Amino acid sequence: MSKKLKFALFGNIYQERKSAVVQKFFAVAEKYEASIVMPKQFYSFLKDNVKINVPQCELIEDDAFTADFAICLGGDGTFLDVASRVADKQIPIIGFNTGRLGFLASYQPDRIEDAIADIYSGTYNVEAHSVLQLLCDEIEMQGYPFALNEIAILKHDISSMITIHTDIDDQYLTTYQADGLIVSTPTGSTAYSLSVGGPIMVPQSDAICLTPVAPHSLNMRPIVLCDDAEIELRVESRSGNFLISLDGRSQSYRDNIHLRIRKAPYCVNVVTQPGHNFFSTLRKKMMWGADRRG
Repeated sequence: MSKKLKFALFGNIYQERKSAVVQKFFAVAEKYEASIVMPKQFYSFLKDNVKINVPQCELIEDDAFTADFAICLGGDGTFLDVASRVADKQIPIIGFNTGRLGFLASYQPDRIEDAIADIYSGTYNVEAHSVLQLLCDEIEMQGYPFALNEIAILKHDISSMITIHTDIDDQYLTTYQADGLIVSTPTGSTAYSLSVGGPIMVPQSDAICLTPVAPHSLNMRPIVLCDDAEIELRVESRSGNFLISLDGRSQSYRDNIHLRIRKAPYCVNVVTQPGHNFFSTLRKKMMWGADRRG
């Protein structure tokens, strides 16, 4: 019999149509005599809403869990949530896309049996994706102060644009007058940053990108930095407060606190299919380079 593995199973609680892929995973896990852990909320969703017969498993009350691999069922939003729960545990994440785009959750649900077989045979790849860390000396940051995609500094919805004083390694860069500023990893370069004109970066690039959101200047362009840089920000706004969004998790903060953003001391490990190619993914999922002329 193959070695015994423990899988942490995660999924969003809004897609009842995922029942087939969940049941397939349970069947494959039983075949390999694997053990399963999952969040209590997801367990209740599967039993009460989806009406699935869930095998015996360990329930996660918080994020203090161990596993050999984390299984993510959902889209990229679910993947980002799983990445925040795995955090610095170094557990490789396998994403099965039951959402829309599925840029991070790259496996198709019908490949779950093949993917688990690849895990047991060792025929899979793991990519290390850099993470950003948010720090502030004046106040305690709320929630999990790390992001796999991006940290965005944003105005409140109804307020006027904000002023963002920006230094890099104690050297003045510029003062942004804009709706916000996105600080993104290479992984996040194809997410929010891309939607406001940021560049695409290969996932293993040693880089961080600053992309302004609706800048009040025609010559304020994105800039790519080495990922050993520390970014220092101070925000001013008419409303007296602003938003910080870490991979979509938003909190309001008061003006004039000093923020620091730098590369985190750990990476998120992502399992990819044999033969996985970033450029192919760009072409297929984002229609990159497609010529639609008749």
